[in-house]
Amino acid sequence: MEKEKRYSQMTEIELKQEIAQLKEKARKAEQLGIVNEFAVMERKAVMAQAYLLDPADFKPGEIYAVEGAPGTYFKVDYLKGVFAWGYRLNGSGKEEALPISLLK
Repeated sequence: MEKEKRYSQMTEIELKQEIAQLKEKARKAEQLGIVNEFAVMERKAVMAQAYLLDPADFKPGEIYAVEGAPGTYFKVDYLKGVFAWGYRLNGSGKEEALPISLLK
């Protein structure tokens, strides 16, 4: 059995292949009405996409729109790896982490 690589260990080509496979699995799960499987595959694809981005492109103190959540904005306090830590504007005020692939 082949040991799975972490996203952080994958090359850009491997990440793109992984994302394509995850999106295909998500599409099939959605067609079959398996909602939880769909959600898991979508989240995995978002995580893989985060590793294709450069965290240096995201600046602490900046406000970004949240992908897939119209009207929702996220203020970045700091970055740790491919996660932006901060809080949603007009949210609960609790600190949370979002993969940088969700910020635009």
